[in-house]
Amino acid sequence: MGNKYTKRYTEEFKRDAIVLVDSSGKTVTAVARELGISSESLRGWYRRAKADRGEGGSGELTSAEREELKRLRKEVREQQQTIEILKKATAFFVKENDR
Repeated sequence: MGNKYTKRYTEEFKRDAIVLVDSSGKTVTAVARELGISSESLRGWYRRAKADRGEGGSGELTSAEREELKRLRKEVREQQQTIEILKKATAFFVKENDR
């Protein structure tokens, strides 16, 4: 198996870990140590969960918003490529007609 950084955790495991932090009153670091995971991982999940509940700092996007942003950026990129291709094609056709 790969090193501990490539370990993938299920959504359920992440949820349980976050609940544990909330309910136990322990620090993220303490809970992470008990679960045998890196505190950075748990801190990241915890921050994301709070953002998803609308409790994140301003500027923290929910997972849904992040997905939407990714989708829109991809769409814009594709549209820009299409525009570039059309521009080239138009320039080409204009040249052809000038002969």
